[in-house]
Amino acid sequence: MRFSLAALLKTYMPTGLFPRSLLIIVMPVVLTQIVVAFVFMERHWNTVTQRLSSAAVSDIAMLVDLRMREQGGDSELLSQMAGDTFSMSVAFLPGESLPETQTAPTVALLHQSLSRELTQKVGRPFWLDTVTYDNYVDIRVLLPGEVMRVLTERQRVYATNTHIFMIWMISASVVLLLVSGVFLRNQIRPIQRLAEAAEEFGKGRDTPEFRPRGASEVRRASASFIEMRDRIQRQIEQRTTMLAGVSHDLRTPLTRLKLQMAMMPPDVDVDEVNSDIGEMEDMLDDYLAFARGYQGESASPLDFSAFLEQIHHDAERRWGDVQLRLTDNIDGQVSLKHNAMRRCVTNLVNNACKHAKLVHIAAKRDLTEDMIYITIDDNGVGIPEDRLEDVFRPFYRLDDARNAEMGGTGLGLAIARDVARNHGGDIVLKRSGLGGLNARISLPA
Repeated sequence: MRFSLAALLKTYMPTGLFPRSLLIIVMPVVLTQIVVAFVFMERHWNTVTQRLSSAAVSDIAMLVDLRMREQGGDSELLSQMAGDTFSMSVAFLPGESLPETQTAPTVALLHQSLSRELTQKVGRPFWLDTVTYDNYVDIRVLLPGEVMRVLTERQRVYATNTHIFMIWMISASVVLLLVSGVFLRNQIRPIQRLAEAAEEFGKGRDTPEFRPRGASEVRRASASFIEMRDRIQRQIEQRTTMLAGVSHDLRTPLTRLKLQMAMMPPDVDVDEVNSDIGEMEDMLDDYLAFARGYQGESASPLDFSAFLEQIHHDAERRWGDVQLRLTDNIDGQVSLKHNAMRRCVTNLVNNACKHAKLVHIAAKRDLTEDMIYITIDDNGVGIPEDRLEDVFRPFYRLDDARNAEMGGTGLGLAIARDVARNHGGDIVLKRSGLGGLNARISLPA
């Protein structure tokens, strides 16, 4: 499998704008600090340790030289001088020899530096121990007939204050991260508000409190969104006003016809005419509902369990010859446009009841996706797979699977999907386990 850096970054990069921006700003600075620190610390350790080791070994070389010149001299005087002048503990061990085994160094740089300096400046056999003592280094030099043992402080031969630089570097990175986080949060918050406002508007909810904020580019995008929102709302209001006038003009003659039918003599059969008038009124309601799109209604919390039970009860009363079952339901409040969602679910239930004798209604909440799903299953004829999307087109009818002779305008499914999408969800059709059609409404919880 070929390695792809782009795929790796895509997999592990954060998805949010804030963490990505923070990563883009902070990561190069932190990496630069790490590289600079590594280079500096390497040079710092090498240079400082070599100089410290050289100074300490020079003192040892002088003590060796004095001891060699005054062989058998006062060893206590030399030890006292080493302690007072060089801050070293020096002891002379007559008849001793150097240990045969070398201890493994914990710090290779210190061991190498001391070994090199001892070889160059002392020129006699020696032995080093940088492990046994935490704060001291044990150096032993072989002299004629004795061993000179020197204990010197570790900090005198090795740079041990590097942790201060590390603390400073980490502190600077943390301060940089905090400052960048505060400023980035203030810059990204307007973008988040714009995204939330667009999402709310997409669900058909009003966003009157939204105002342009942030950088000039974000303000321009926010102002464009507000202009688009107002333009869409004006178009919807104009269309609704026009359709309201058309509705009034059409209902007036229908009302006169109904009044004339009511005044006809009892022996005249007007049932068919009244049925046609009722069907015309239903068709007019469908046209207006599709054109209006329920934009004027505001979302409000409602008891979802009672809402679905009421739809089930109304469907049972209307379709007495159909076996309707509410197989599952959910509890809790859900923010919906009550009338619009009632029409959406009712249209799907009525569509199933027209073509089937068994209909199951169910609802469930998916906590992982934070969604609510309403499913309507029937045992009817169903719809061919290649036409499941076509039936959502306005005024589209099927002549084979769903009988067109049952009336209607061909807007029921179009209205239902429009309402679902207006809530930020959708409707998907597929083959039902009962043999007919399965309609699933998805809604944000």
